[in-house]
Amino acid sequence: MADFLGMMKQAAQLQSKMQEMQDQLANVEVEGISGGGLVAVRMTAKMDVKSIKIDPSLMKAEEREVLEDLLVTALADARRKAETAMQEKMQALTGGLGLPPGLFGQ
Repeated sequence: MADFLGMMKQAAQLQSKMQEMQDQLANVEVEGISGGGLVAVRMTAKMDVKSIKIDPSLMKAEEREVLEDLLVTALADARRKAETAMQEKMQALTGGLGLPPGLFGQ
């Protein structure tokens, strides 16, 4: 019975820490860049896009396809960085709990 109570206490602590981590992830921002800095996307580690910056040289009708491709690339770069930030936070959170790897998508 003591083991069960200990597990319940550990689960409650994990839930509290998970909520705290979710709150922190909303404040972690990353920047995805493409085209050597012509397009930049800022997003939180929770994948909320905060801003997109586009170099004025791309604001021409004949550059539309290039701009579209650069936006996709910058968003993908930002997403990779956000996922890395999230994994680092999860690892810090679950590191001392003895949970099996991969339990939270790692």
